Amino acid sequence: MDRGSLIGLGLGLVAILGGQAMEGGHIGLFLQPAAFVIVVLGTLAAVLLHFPLPVFLQGMRMSKWVFRPPESDAPALIRRIILWSGTTRKEGVLALERHVSMTHDPFQKGALQLLVDGADADKLRDTLEVQISQFETAERQAARVWESAGGYAPTLGILGAVIGLIHVMENLSDPSRLGAGIAVAFVATIYGVGLANLVFLPIANRIKFTIARRVTEREIVCDGLIGIAHGDNPRIIEARLKGYL
Repeated sequence: MDRGSLIGLGLGLVAILGGQAMEGGHIGLFLQPAAFVIVVLGTLAAVLLHFPLPVFLQGMRMSKWVFRPPESDAPALIRRIILWSGTTRKEGVLALERHVSMTHDPFQKGALQLLVDGADADKLRDTLEVQISQFETAERQAARVWESAGGYAPTLGILGAVIGLIHVMENLSDPSRLGAGIAVAFVATIYGVGLANLVFLPIANRIKFTIARRVTEREIVCDGLIGIAHGDNPRIIEARLKGYL
């Protein structure tokens, strides 16, 4: 569990609700179902129109990375590559066949198998770079789901404000109904701006940060295996890969 994300979310809520309380307002004023429906469901509708459903669903699944990011251990990955390099120098490339069966990560397994199958350094680089580029493109596209939600939410908040003001104008002759319309107008704007800047955009940026780390791990594998294909000394490979840390 990422404690920083929990602390950040908690501080965001404290900033808004605490500020409201310090101004003497009631927290219950933020509970406006009409404003919530306009902003949240409107943003959801816009994002669904923007992205294909599989991309949208992937973006939703990736949101768990905010609190439970994928495990990463780049130093252990480098040690594994140095082990492969040492095995190759002592026993030859075909000796890596046994390491293929012990590797569970699909990218690492496929890359190692290419090396065992006799791919030279240039072909190995071309193949792995295409795979890395495609991986990054697909994952970043899913991250843009949240980025787009952060762009649409404030606009939907303004739409909610306009709807609330229209409701106010329709009931100028009935002062008892003015309060509800004004509340919806302003709370909808708060929902839109607040969700965009405290939820949607931070989630998008955290997902992109995690994607960048995952891409770096694949680049480490690519660089290391190319070094093995070139016959580089394991110490040289290790020194170069530590530059990624």
